[in-house]
Amino acid sequence: MLTGRVNAPEITTEHGWLNSDKAWSIKDFKGKIVLLDFWTFGCINCQHIIPDLKRLEKEYADVLVVIGVHSAKFDAERQGETIEQAIRKFGIEHPVVNDADYKVWNYYGVRAWPTIVLIDPNGKVIGQHAGEAVYDTVRPYIQKLKDEFKDQLNYDPFEFKAPRKEASALYFPSKLICDNDGDLYLSDSGNNRILKLNQEGQVLEVIGSGEQGFSNGGYADATFYEPHGMALQGDTLYIADTKNNAIRQVDLRHKMVTTAAGTGELHYYFLDDKLNEPVNPNSPWDLLVYGNSMFIANAGNHQILRMDLETKKVYRFAGTGREALTDGPLHEAAFNQPSGLANNEHVLYIADAEASAIRTVNLKTGIVLTPLGRGLFDFGDVDGDVDDALLQHCVGLEIIDSDVYIADTYNGKIKRLDLSRNRVHTLASGLSEPNDLVFLNGQLWVTSTNSHQLFKIDLNTGQKQEVIVTL
Repeated sequence: MLTGRVNAPEITTEHGWLNSDKAWSIKDFKGKIVLLDFWTFGCINCQHIIPDLKRLEKEYADVLVVIGVHSAKFDAERQGETIEQAIRKFGIEHPVVNDADYKVWNYYGVRAWPTIVLIDPNGKVIGQHAGEAVYDTVRPYIQKLKDEFKDQLNYDPFEFKAPRKEASALYFPSKLICDNDGDLYLSDSGNNRILKLNQEGQVLEVIGSGEQGFSNGGYADATFYEPHGMALQGDTLYIADTKNNAIRQVDLRHKMVTTAAGTGELHYYFLDDKLNEPVNPNSPWDLLVYGNSMFIANAGNHQILRMDLETKKVYRFAGTGREALTDGPLHEAAFNQPSGLANNEHVLYIADAEASAIRTVNLKTGIVLTPLGRGLFDFGDVDGDVDDALLQHCVGLEIIDSDVYIADTYNGKIKRLDLSRNRVHTLASGLSEPNDLVFLNGQLWVTSTNSHQLFKIDLNTGQKQEVIVTL
C-alpha cells in the first residue's frame, strides 16, 4: 500500500493566508489527498506548472486539495499584496500561504522552485518532485492513493474564497510599442487581448475576443493566453503569445490573426540541441525586429531565439538553455529568464529578469556581455556606479540616444543606465510592477502592470501623468 511514514509538518505561518477567508492546517484536510506547491511568482518554471495543477484540481475535484506555499525569492515577492496580485494574474483558485521566511520550505526540505509535495489522507508525506512535468509525474500517485484509501476519503469538496476578477479597461497591462503614426499597441495581458490606442488613450481597435485560448481568425474571434511583447514589420504585428508558447501574426490590413510559430506546448533545448534547426518558443516574453530577423526573448528556456521573417522559421540564437549569468560567445553564454529587448544599432540589449541584470549581444561579433548585474541572487535597489548598482527583477527596457531606460519591475521604478558614465539613477518611482516602456513624443510611456494603469513620464523631472484608457 502507498503510505507515507513521516507526519506532514504544519503549513500555517505568521505571514498569513491569501485567496482564502481563513487559515488552514494539515489536520483540516484529513481524508483528503493534499498537494503542496512551493512556488515564487516571478519564476517562469513555477508559472509553467499552473496548468498542470488546474488539470489535477479539475480531474480530482472530489478528493484532492492543492495548497500553494509561496516561498519568495525576491524581496518584493514577500509582500502579501504582490502575491495576491500574482494569484489574480495567473487565475489561481486554491489557497496560498505566505511563507516569507522559508519556515515551511525548510520544514519540508525543499531546495528549488517549483517543488510539489504529496500528502496522503492520513497526513503522511508520500514524496516530493522538483521541476516541471507535474501532471504526468504525480497523477499516477494521486490515482493510487484514491484507489487505496477509497473507504477513508472525504469526498465533500472544500470551498475556498477566491478573489474575483476586477472589471477595468486594463487588466495587468504589460508590453507596449508605437507605430510610425504615433499610435500605440498595448498588451492587455490579463484580458488576453491587444489594444491599439491613440495618444489620448482612446482605444482604436481591439485584437482578440478577450477569452483565454489559442484560436486564429478575425479580431473578434481570435484568442490569446497572456500575450506580452510585440513587434511591427510593415502591416504585420507580431505578438509573443506567452502562455501559448507561440508567436502570433496579425495582418493589420485584413484584420486577421494567424500563428507564425509554436504549437502551444513547452519545448526545451539545451547546449547543442537543435542548433541550426527550427525550434519552438517557450514562454516568449518580448520581440524585436532587426532587418530580416526577429529576436525573441525566450523566457521559459532562458534563451534568445531568432525568427527568419521570410520563412517564419525560428532558430536558437544565444544561450545554452541553462539558467545562469555567463558571458561569452552566443552558444556558451547563459541567461536568466530574458524578458525585455531593445537595440542601439547592432547591439541588442536584454532585460535578464531573474538575474536582475542588463545583458548585451553584439550582433556583429556574437559576444554576450553584462554591463549591469551580478548573478541570480544579487538584487536590490541601489543607484550609483554600475559596480555597486542593483536592480530587482527588471523586465523592460528602452534605448534613448545611448542611455538605457529600465523598467526595474520589482522595485516599482524607472531607472536610467548612463553608459557614458557607467552610472545608474532613478528617474521615477511609485509604480506597481512596471513592465515596459517606450519613447514617444519626448516622453516615456510606461505600463504599471499591477495597478492596471498606463503613464507618461517626463524625462527631465520624472513626473508621472496617467493616460486614462477608454474603450
